[in-house]
Amino acid sequence: MAPTETPSPPPPSGLAAWLAALRVYLEPATLRMLFLGFSAGLPLLLVLGTLGFRLREAGIDRTTIGYLSWVGLAYGFKWAWAPLVDRLPLPGLTHWLGRRRSWLLLSQLVIAGGLVGMALNDPKLQLHAVVVCALVVAFASATQDIALDAYRIESADTERQAALAAAYQGGYRLAMIWAGAGVLWIAARAEVANAAAYQHEAWQLGYLAMAASMLVGVITVLRSPEPAHRVLPPARNLVAWLREAVLEPFADFLRRYRGQALIVLALIAVYRISDVVMGIMANPFYVDMGFTKSEVAAVTKFYGVIMTLVGAFVGGVLALRLGVMRVLMLGAVLSAATNLLFVWLSSRGHDVQALVFVISADNLASGIASAAFIAYLSGLTNISYSATQYALFSSIMLLAPKWLAGFSGQYVDHFGYGNFFLATAALGVPVLLLVGLAARVKVKAAAG
Repeated sequence: MAPTETPSPPPPSGLAAWLAALRVYLEPATLRMLFLGFSAGLPLLLVLGTLGFRLREAGIDRTTIGYLSWVGLAYGFKWAWAPLVDRLPLPGLTHWLGRRRSWLLLSQLVIAGGLVGMALNDPKLQLHAVVVCALVVAFASATQDIALDAYRIESADTERQAALAAAYQGGYRLAMIWAGAGVLWIAARAEVANAAAYQHEAWQLGYLAMAASMLVGVITVLRSPEPAHRVLPPARNLVAWLREAVLEPFADFLRRYRGQALIVLALIAVYRISDVVMGIMANPFYVDMGFTKSEVAAVTKFYGVIMTLVGAFVGGVLALRLGVMRVLMLGAVLSAATNLLFVWLSSRGHDVQALVFVISADNLASGIASAAFIAYLSGLTNISYSATQYALFSSIMLLAPKWLAGFSGQYVDHFGYGNFFLATAALGVPVLLLVGLAARVKVKAAAG
């Protein structure tokens, strides 16, 4: 008689299942993404949101601030050099650290240098130099994103991508607390009493502290393992290399999804449009409403980012239990709806309690949407082209919103903040239809 097999224990259910799902956040790969997410999140506000507050306080007009937000388009075109990050070794560094970590370290060092340049130049007197340094930071930050997205995708299986995305978002949002609230608090406390409203030396100290904070990412990279090395066949010539490194990642996606690729790409292009367009004018709005640096730091940059962090972890757990597409739809609904709260806030003037309420709802919704969206994008990639394909997706996500956001200051000057926030909420309506259509598209994986 054949031996009887011992039955496998049943999978956990109920509360035990939720606790098992939460334990993924204690795994080493997840914890590493928390610190690397911090490194990725630090530069963004310093060249966009916080910079907008600094420029408005320095007397730069809203229309100019809106146009300068196009610095963020560097993130929208990172697909153009993603194939280099995906395949090109860096002399010396790649042999020492590996392909992913070498690019991470190089980009982090350039970011730190660019932030030093932004600190030393006064936008009232040297706006051009500040913009050039901001472009350097944005370009290096986009490069870090390319390498980090590939590192994350290659560090765990598909089932854990939502948790890694949530940890990444957690670190990212903690960095945004520091790059938002931290720099405002430092600048506020470094100001000289009864002096001019804008004090360059105070902002200089804040930006230098941010440059030093990039050490978190540098140390994490140096102490992290390189993902399993994939041997790539050498290209016979330049044309073959361009075909394999640049064209094939895009062709692979189109082959897998064919006609349905348009639905997927359309969703990616507009999913975050309402939040991105609205976000450019948020800091000038706070200045114009009379909120102080300390109030903005405490409510929007500290408490608000904590709410986004909570939303990111809630989104990650919900995606594991309910599925990514359901949470993606929830995030789309909440993101559009919460922008309407800013219409109400614009009629309240300097009302800190109203600001707390609006920021609570808006940032919680943003965190849920971000965690689900990152998990969705990660599931679309072929691991053989992880850096290039993810860069393509995240670039498409930013191109239209960042371009449109450049006109946000001009729109506010003509129609006011209330109408602007109402328009950004309306931008989220087509997203709901696209999520519904994309839910019918089966994710088609490919072997690495």
